[in-house]
Amino acid sequence: MASGRPQTDGNGGRDGNNVHGRWLLLLNRSTGNPDYRDEWFDEQCGGCRFWIALSGDLGLDWGACTRADSRFDGRVRFEHDGCEHFSVRDDGTFG
Repeated sequence: MASGRPQTDGNGGRDGNNVHGRWLLLLNRSTGNPDYRDEWFDEQCGGCRFWIALSGDLGLDWGACTRADSRFDGRVRFEHDGCEHFSVRDDGTFG
C-alpha cells in the first residue's frame, strides 16, 4: 500500500539512484556546453510561463513543462534548461 509520501528524496532516493544527476543527462540546453548561445540565458525553463515546479526538494530545480506545442510537454525539465517555445512569465519571476 502506498503511503502517499514521495518515493525519492531527490538525491539518493530509496533505491540509491541519484535522480538529479540522472535527469541532468537529459538536458536540451546545458549552460556548460560550448555551443550554448548567450540569448538562451534569458529563456530558461524556470522563467517560462508553462513551467510548473515539482514539490519537495526536487522542486527547487525541477518542474514539468505544460506547453502543448513543446516536445517537452508533460516532461520533467531542469529550471536552467530551455527550448524554442519559451514564453516569459507575465510577472517576470523565475523558478
